[in-house]
Amino acid sequence: MLTTFNEVDMQAIIQARENHQEDFQRKYSVKLGFMSFFVKASVVALKNFPAVNAEIQGDHIIYKNYYNISIAIGTDRGLVVPVLKKADELSFADIERNIFSLSEKAKKGKITINDLQGGTFTISNGGIYGSMLSTPILNPPQSGVLGMHNIIERAVVKDGQIIIKPMMYLALSYDHRIVDGKEAVSFLKNIKDSLEEPQRLFLNV
Repeated sequence: MLTTFNEVDMQAIIQARENHQEDFQRKYSVKLGFMSFFVKASVVALKNFPAVNAEIQGDHIIYKNYYNISIAIGTDRGLVVPVLKKADELSFADIERNIFSLSEKAKKGKITINDLQGGTFTISNGGIYGSMLSTPILNPPQSGVLGMHNIIERAVVKDGQIIIKPMMYLALSYDHRIVDGKEAVSFLKNIKDSLEEPQRLFLNV
């Protein structure tokens, strides 16, 4: 297992949530969170880099044309990782509803075996606990896990000027038997690009 890192400017997503939160919540009866953007960005990247969505079975590499995203959820009894099935077919509202439903089930201890099975890629958000940076551990037999962290205002240089931006460090841990370094770095850069320009998620580019 290896881990590669990058950072993402969260300004565009924060602004989109501020601009549309009220209308989104009124229409869908659920809040627009950060996780739906990360799920969407991950699906785009997984389609572009299918090795990250693959797994090893014996002497074979199994590539999958479906995208089941495991979401790590903390509870009083520990961490559980239920799965968003067919995440590529879900809208932002569907993702937020499903995450809310799975979180409620987890808190009540009602997660089933079926809820936990079939994941092809995992997203873990240590940022909600204040984590600045981590090396998330793989969820076998998956070959990749994305680590989200806390959003901190940082001084960054753009066009020769120092400005303040809400930044998040990203981490991708991956199975080096399947995924090489160039693929891993490019995969994480793809996620960064989608998050910094969220309109890309609607254009599938």
